[in-house]
Amino acid sequence: MLIVALTGGIASGKSVVAEVLEDLGCYIHHADKIAHDLMEPEKPAWKKIVAHFGKKILNEDKTINRSRLGKIIFSDEKERRFLNDLIHPLVLEKKKEVSSRLEKEGHYNIFISEAALTIEAGFADFFDKIIMTYCKEEVQKKRLMERDGISPKQTIKIIKSQMQPQEKLKYADYIIDTSSSLQSTVEQTERVYRNLMMDNEMKNSIAKHES
Repeated sequence: MLIVALTGGIASGKSVVAEVLEDLGCYIHHADKIAHDLMEPEKPAWKKIVAHFGKKILNEDKTINRSRLGKIIFSDEKERRFLNDLIHPLVLEKKKEVSSRLEKEGHYNIFISEAALTIEAGFADFFDKIIMTYCKEEVQKKRLMERDGISPKQTIKIIKSQMQPQEKLKYADYIIDTSSSLQSTVEQTERVYRNLMMDNEMKNSIAKHES
């Protein structure tokens, strides 16, 4: 089974690409969902986050208010690093568990990890291939403001807090430009999928040869 990272900046089209790849038969592992689960009330990560940031980040039902937490971490690199250093290794462990189980079961050819901060977290070497979604900055800003209902100032702060696309590109095996139409994104993704299937065949062939 080919282990693939799907990464890219916030609001750069990862979700759309993930949907297409899922329709084509890939297994999609959503890092965001795993992070949400890890941060549920009374779980170990939740306790560490609340101990560090205080109860001001909690809703009445003890769940973490992601908007409040987001304002803190996107304004302070040290706080952002604390949260990432806590959550990223736990998410990677879950990825390893799931991909290992799927490999044994043998139902999937391609495992896709959808995660915005794969490169920043230092996990690039875990993957056989890396797909990066990319779009023009003005498109990214518009999408993020519309999606999250935030101000232009907050939008720029979030985008600038992430590694810039030109720095990430050197890690990418495949790049999907989502700046234009949905049809263009789908066609690019289908081409990448065909290449991934060939990559998987090559990986299997090398593994057989070595054994």
